[in-house]
Amino acid sequence: MSVRIFSNAEIVTAEDRFRGYAVVADGRILEVGAGRPPEAGEDFGGDFLLPGLVEIHTDHLEAHYMPRPKVEWSAVSAVLSYDAQIAASGITTVFDSLRIGIDEHEIRVGFGARVFDFAATIEEAGRNGNLRAEHLTHLRCEVPAPNVVPSLKDFLERFPVQLISLMDHTPGQRQFRDLEKYFIYYGGKSGKGRDDVMEVVRRRQGVGAERAAANRPAIVAIAQQHGIKLASHDDTTVEEVEASVAEGVTVAEFPTTLESAIASREAGMATVMGAPNVVRGGSHSGNVAASRLADAGLLDILSSDYVPASLLLGAFQLADCPGIAGLPGAINLVSRTPALALGLNDRGEIAPGKRADLIRVGMMGDQPVIREVWRMGRRVA
Repeated sequence: MSVRIFSNAEIVTAEDRFRGYAVVADGRILEVGAGRPPEAGEDFGGDFLLPGLVEIHTDHLEAHYMPRPKVEWSAVSAVLSYDAQIAASGITTVFDSLRIGIDEHEIRVGFGARVFDFAATIEEAGRNGNLRAEHLTHLRCEVPAPNVVPSLKDFLERFPVQLISLMDHTPGQRQFRDLEKYFIYYGGKSGKGRDDVMEVVRRRQGVGAERAAANRPAIVAIAQQHGIKLASHDDTTVEEVEASVAEGVTVAEFPTTLESAIASREAGMATVMGAPNVVRGGSHSGNVAASRLADAGLLDILSSDYVPASLLLGAFQLADCPGIAGLPGAINLVSRTPALALGLNDRGEIAPGKRADLIRVGMMGDQPVIREVWRMGRRVA
């Protein structure tokens, strides 16, 4: 048995922080204690020893595949560079958020078919030992898309899935209640002018509600049939939260209002907000700020969403919020709580018997700096 000892580390457990040591062997944590270790170990010099981060929602892979508009990159190169960035951000378990369902008015109409290429590439890279982080699958199902149900069925015939989220980006509701915000977002990505974007709004609004009414219950039924956990996306009203609860949703992703966040908590759902929202000081779509939910004790999980490096930075920025319970509570947002919410009971905290998914973090002023990353005791970054 190969034993490794980390000493003189500022250890953050699920409930506490203290200067101490951790003993690791065969991919597991054997012992954690305050003070000096029983024998000499690797001196951390006071750096933090934190659990590896658990990321349940990031679509950042898309940026590696399409780094510029109409520029498509190799799937293998995109997956490996994305994986390296994920690991270097301290993320040891990542749910790759692959989108199922693209409608005819989307910016990337041909993008949807590539989700199968990505999934196959991730699967092969993992099988060959070429991935640094552990990759699981979160399918983001665009409910109003005409091809979402058949695409979901095809995907499930080929690949395992651990989480499905129910998304509806029809302009004028949920994330994009403010059409000006929709124009800024969509126009910036597509390069289209206001008249063209408003024509897209009109077309998507014309078909969105009818398609969603048909597709959403079908997606829910498929998830239930396969035993896959469900997440809502951008619930805005109490009524939308109640509908999600009736569908068996257990994770509330990015509630857009304080009212929907309160209703989600009362229903026992785990509430997810974006770490970029924390770092930037607010939502880019003009919705409720993550820090407001943190202050109110309504925040359970942080997601890096579109910036992997934001996950740890956002947690450190929330450590002083009254509803977070200090640095241990903040780190739980990005490790223990997301792991437990998705049934990964073997990781997410520094405790004997848990997986040795660990990160060494120094500080540059008030900014955390990731120095080393281990997954199951093996250094990956």
